[in-house]
Amino acid sequence: MSYYKIEDLQHYFKMYNKSIKEPKKFWDRIADKNFTWYQKWDKVYEFDMQKAEFKWFLNAKVNITKNCIDRHLSKRGDKTAIIFEPNDPNEEAQHITYSDLYVRVSKMGNVLRDQGVKKGDRVCIYLPMIPELAVVVLACARIGAIHSVIFAGFSSKALQTRIIDCDSKMVITSDGGFRGNKTIDLKGIVDDAVEHCPCVEKVLVVKRINSEVNMKEGRDLWIEPLLEEASSSCLAEIMDAEDPLFILYTSGSTGKPKGMVHTTAGYMVYTAYTFKNVFKYEENDVYWCTADIGWITGHSYILYGPLLNGATTVIFEGVPSYPTFSRFWEVIDKHKVTQFYTAPTAIRALAKESLEFVDNQDLSSLKVIGSVGEPINEEAWHWYNDHVGKKKCPLVDTWWQTENGGIMISPIPFVTPTKPTYASLPLPGIQPVLMDELRNEIEENQVVGSLCIKFPWPSIARTIWRDHQRFIDTYFKAYPGKYFTGDGALRDEVGYYRITGRVDDVVIVSGHNLGTAPIEDAINEHPAVAESAIVGFPHKIKGNALYGFVILKEIGETRIQDNVRKEINQSISDMVGPIAKLDKIQFVSGLPKTRSGKIMRRILRKIAEGDLSNFGDTSTLLNPEVVEEIKNERL
Repeated sequence: MSYYKIEDLQHYFKMYNKSIKEPKKFWDRIADKNFTWYQKWDKVYEFDMQKAEFKWFLNAKVNITKNCIDRHLSKRGDKTAIIFEPNDPNEEAQHITYSDLYVRVSKMGNVLRDQGVKKGDRVCIYLPMIPELAVVVLACARIGAIHSVIFAGFSSKALQTRIIDCDSKMVITSDGGFRGNKTIDLKGIVDDAVEHCPCVEKVLVVKRINSEVNMKEGRDLWIEPLLEEASSSCLAEIMDAEDPLFILYTSGSTGKPKGMVHTTAGYMVYTAYTFKNVFKYEENDVYWCTADIGWITGHSYILYGPLLNGATTVIFEGVPSYPTFSRFWEVIDKHKVTQFYTAPTAIRALAKESLEFVDNQDLSSLKVIGSVGEPINEEAWHWYNDHVGKKKCPLVDTWWQTENGGIMISPIPFVTPTKPTYASLPLPGIQPVLMDELRNEIEENQVVGSLCIKFPWPSIARTIWRDHQRFIDTYFKAYPGKYFTGDGALRDEVGYYRITGRVDDVVIVSGHNLGTAPIEDAINEHPAVAESAIVGFPHKIKGNALYGFVILKEIGETRIQDNVRKEINQSISDMVGPIAKLDKIQFVSGLPKTRSGKIMRRILRKIAEGDLSNFGDTSTLLNPEVVEEIKNERL
């Protein structure tokens, strides 16, 4: 029985208990048996939760790309590492083998070195979902540069803020990008951003849409000619276990975005371990995560996790609705995808469309389906399970965060029994606890509390770039000695966890703690409702009341809307309880969402409260125009 791979439920409990009782021995063996090191560690870990200081595999020497690429060449050199599925289904997909990837990453690493990038330098990457994005990320890791991928949908101002914060000396972009039937002028956005970034010395540009762009002499260079001249052999930089691997920015409720720093060895060990077990990856599988590499999901479960396991991973440039709503399902059939990992937002959007789009596809290759990014509501869970998984594929509802580096709570396929809307049990090494309002640990089950982690894990973020005090204040101050996730959770009678939403989305109404997720589930069960979001607002008698923002599948006349309002509250009363009924229900055309699909509830909360002045950092919003509409139509 493999120490690396969890085989059955009994084995899971055995591994989990071992990881809690003997964490040093547990992680020592996983790191020792499954990776290539230049030098082994002196100590598995040391930490101080009060100071938020963490070190894993102390004094070990390693390079993550040696583990992602080089060590696979002898046995898997001709195996496909990356399948690139372009935006346009008529454009031919690319199959990049591990040997091809080695050459491309080596050439790119040499280009970066030739342009003056050294170990420890920051490189900002603003590219669409094309193979060059993966190649550049891995090339940075190979030469020891710290990559900071910025989603290629952010505005120039958001890009500028991140470039300046990490003091990046280089930006890598493309002439543009495809998104459905649109093209995006990425180079123009970069030009606007770097105009105010004196730290940037070079801008390297990939050709993708073959558009005319401005190239500033002395700063901007086309990347293809540089790659043609570069050597195909690039010596990997020897990295310390705790050397930073990347900075990834996550939006703050107030102030500037937080640059989360992830280091090399711990991140490598944890992402590889979790990928293998959560997706039950086998040698000839084809794995597809639909996220963008600009988010942590893409870092950990498009690139690093799969490649560390010698997997075949799909990079998808397009969107689920182009050219039709069957695109996801066509791609699965085309490439015989075995593991499919996507967001509830995408599932809900596709579930609104005709069932023919999904039912007309075979999908028999699928073995595991997964959900990521936010809690999945029950209606979406069943639609996904029934129509995509065909009730034969385990649905892994995964919970984790940018700050975590890897999946923390999740079912393990064919091991953990699944339960709709529950992320289920913690993975080995993860010690979740629920805390009450008095900062006491809640021992019993069938309770709701603030979700904290009481012991570090290898891929925990080490700090916020150049602002460690903010790191302490954000994650370690509320519950001293513990990492505070910011989420609330319900633990059921057998110890399964269900994420109830951000703790500030747990609303106290007349002394009752009400999580928003179960109420939204009840609303979303209404046949006229497409999606909803609930927030609290001050109430003279109740303390707080509930305000619902609801998207209808079709906009009806006022009389019909009034009936829907009554029916929604009746559904809430039936499914959650009368105490959870909404005082206000506003029908909206959309909800303010980040580009990773999360509803930015603090904006809705401000609108519900009548505070319409300052919505904080909105740079991550996908649809900023909807905020003005909701504000103007506030009840």
